[in-house]
Amino acid sequence: MTGASEGSGFLAVDSGGSGLRVVVGTAEQGPLARRASDEPVRTGDRGIDPEHFMARLVPLVRALTAEAGPVRLTAAVVGAAGLASLGAGLRAALPDALAREFGVRRVALAADAVTAYMGALGPRPGAVIAGGTGLIAIGTDLAGWRRADGWGHLLGDCGGGAWIGRAGLEAALRAHDGRDGGSARLLACAEDVFGPAAGLPGALYPRPDRPAVLASFAPRVAVCAEEEDPVAAGILRAAARHMADSAAAVCPSGGGSRVAVTGGLFKIGGPLLAPLDEELAKRLPHARRVPAEGDPLHGSVRMAAELSAGPLTLPGDETMLSMTIRSGD
Repeated sequence: MTGASEGSGFLAVDSGGSGLRVVVGTAEQGPLARRASDEPVRTGDRGIDPEHFMARLVPLVRALTAEAGPVRLTAAVVGAAGLASLGAGLRAALPDALAREFGVRRVALAADAVTAYMGALGPRPGAVIAGGTGLIAIGTDLAGWRRADGWGHLLGDCGGGAWIGRAGLEAALRAHDGRDGGSARLLACAEDVFGPAAGLPGALYPRPDRPAVLASFAPRVAVCAEEEDPVAAGILRAAARHMADSAAAVCPSGGGSRVAVTGGLFKIGGPLLAPLDEELAKRLPHARRVPAEGDPLHGSVRMAAELSAGPLTLPGDETMLSMTIRSGD
């Protein structure tokens, strides 16, 4: 869409492992133009690289503002994967950089879990389970944020795609060895994808994208579960239990809370969602699962539109959601 009238506009960004997605719009008209880049922002010894972030962002925004028409950007929301633990440099540099390049005076930097929450539930109390290669749960009572897991595939992300894939491959190797707990069906799937089972360590351990490779096997585990393989079904049940544990750790107490799930992992569908609903009913009988309204980019857009019109209603947080408002607003 094009043809916005001159007025206050917003910039919404979703930055993750698949690159940048960017939207320009206004609070009155909503999104006007969007673009994406499939090059992820670099992460180095000092965390997320703010110079590389701006180098990727600036040409996208220049093209978007040309496409959208005469929009004066006054607010920006950046949702970034890894912001909570790797975002100190981004938090220090980005508000000044956005003001310098685009004249933006209101900036909110949010962990991708926060934008996932806003995309799924909006500014309501509840909890969101975000599942892809990894897994994190985030909840709010609109007074503060709570998070559970999201610690990466070596230390956590329990129930996420890499966790499910690794468990499925372990069961395959158990069958290969003749140990208890193995699954011949998962072994056949593993060899179909990766080749002979004995070569699995060599195929996986040297890979820099090992978590994504492990997660790529999760849909095969779901197929085996649908085919009534008890080991595969048990893996998905255990994943659902981990997810429910994380949701219970962050969900506000009291009746009427909403729980939503978001992320590519849940495209697995019934083999995962059915046991998850059962586990959530045990752990959170006062809550109900509702469909996610949108994705993390939708959450960034929601927040940016609100920020362009006034203050955010969401609670701030030193690492999860930081805001900078410059004089004159």
